[in-house]
Amino acid sequence: MTAPAFPAFPPLWAEVFGEDDHGIFAECSVQSVRFVWRWIPPGRFLMGSPPEEIGRWDDEGPQHPVTISCGFWLGETPVTQAQWVAVMEKNPSGFKGDEAGQRPVETVSWHDSVAFAQRLNEALPGLHGALPTEAQWEYACRAGTESAFHNGKPCTQPEGDDPALNELGWFNKNSEGQTHVVKEKLPNAWGLYDMHGNVWEWCHHGLRTYTAEAQRDPGGTQEEGARRVLRGGSWYRRARSCRAACRSRGDPGVRSQFLGLRLAAGQEPEAAEPLGAERPLGKGLRDEAGGR
Repeated sequence: MTAPAFPAFPPLWAEVFGEDDHGIFAECSVQSVRFVWRWIPPGRFLMGSPPEEIGRWDDEGPQHPVTISCGFWLGETPVTQAQWVAVMEKNPSGFKGDEAGQRPVETVSWHDSVAFAQRLNEALPGLHGALPTEAQWEYACRAGTESAFHNGKPCTQPEGDDPALNELGWFNKNSEGQTHVVKEKLPNAWGLYDMHGNVWEWCHHGLRTYTAEAQRDPGGTQEEGARRVLRGGSWYRRARSCRAACRSRGDPGVRSQFLGLRLAAGQEPEAAEPLGAERPLGKGLRDEAGGR
């Protein structure tokens, strides 16, 4: 049976359900704080980057076809500080700043992010919120494009002030050393904001090694303690680290001011790794060790 390209009915948790220029969306709330989700239809895409892409890393290849067999919901923005507080009651972020709490939450580990999803699911039965797979993240970021950035443009200044990225996200050349309120830059074709820069976003699995063979809903390692994939780059990193294909990873217990999350929803989540001991701020990140 072919998976539907759109949900047949509004999900039970949706308070608002509609369609705009970017596609189908749904809204819900916790403690009067809004959560907006974008419907990501099933489809196929080329995962990774071609050898000629400026700024690429070796682990981004070989490019290979990937099928995302089921549509899913994805947060319109990274989880904000207001959303985190509505669910978890405390704000761990280092960059608070705005009264409305619309900066992305940061200084959260993979374990913290899994706990957030679990509590949100308790508050919104039927949501099935979870961290996205790496393939879901890249597919959603690209929104039909094959370029370095989702506006269809290449990365021309991987170490400098890249003009294409300036339109889309916050990175080391424009962030002034801090996060920024979400939705201040342009969204992609599916209505997703801040996919490039602002904060790295945790994914569900550990890193897998790419091969040229076609994949269907690929995952990655789930061994306890395995480093987990990070996507999207951050306010702290260079333009090359904010490209759609760039991959990083961190120990699941690490917290840092450039680590945040974005949730997927609408699918039964896989069994989560047990919560474990946390690591000190900024330790255990491949982003730090590898210069990403």
